[in-house]
Amino acid sequence: MSSASFPPARLPLPRELLLITDELQSPADFLLFRGVFAHLKDTKNARCVVASVSGDETIWRAMAGKMSVNYAQCLASQRLVYLDAMAHADVGAMSPSLVSLFRALQDTLDAQLSDPDAPTLLVLDDIAALEWMGVSELEVSRFARAIYALCRKTNAALILRHHVVTPGEPDDLLRHLLQLCTYHLDVFPLSSGRSGAVHGQIALHTGPGVAGSHKLITRTAALQYRLTDSGAVFFDRGTGGGVL
Repeated sequence: MSSASFPPARLPLPRELLLITDELQSPADFLLFRGVFAHLKDTKNARCVVASVSGDETIWRAMAGKMSVNYAQCLASQRLVYLDAMAHADVGAMSPSLVSLFRALQDTLDAQLSDPDAPTLLVLDDIAALEWMGVSELEVSRFARAIYALCRKTNAALILRHHVVTPGEPDDLLRHLLQLCTYHLDVFPLSSGRSGAVHGQIALHTGPGVAGSHKLITRTAALQYRLTDSGAVFFDRGTGGGVL
């Protein structure tokens, strides 16, 4: 796949799970913004639910303006629902549970389905933080599987973001997500760190047993990217200077 055709359009499709992983030096926020706002701009009746575990809604408002999306209008029309996941997750309990959060997502998706022809996208950012807050890996894994089943049932697309803390050493939750996903966007830094022209690298993989329609990009052939005010520019290795 060339940089000109990246990232692939309509990724993920309904009933698919796109896993986005990133690292501290190469956060993938720009991919989440692009995924949500491109989805809303794609068709007039498209709908999106953003469930944020530790994010800030003001950043979403600011990025919407930069990407020519009327955030307030999308909220008012219910085409976009921003959900504070921590307001529904029982992480302070003796036995932390995600049942209430799942029910909140279920109710929100059910409300979105008032128009059965509306393309719907659910974004959870980020699932790793739930485990850091004391929820067991087993509970988080079951939660991921449950919301994916919910999206398949409601014909919605799903994006999960997972922060990688120990690069090269996937934890049990990440291994579970890699087995569950349809596609995996892998965002990672340059071995030499960020530069003025290159902010990171990105690869695209499929989940196990998926006969994907998108061309893949291995880590050894990863594209590079530079962040801009309204997103990112992608280019082949060694051509960073050509996009400045």
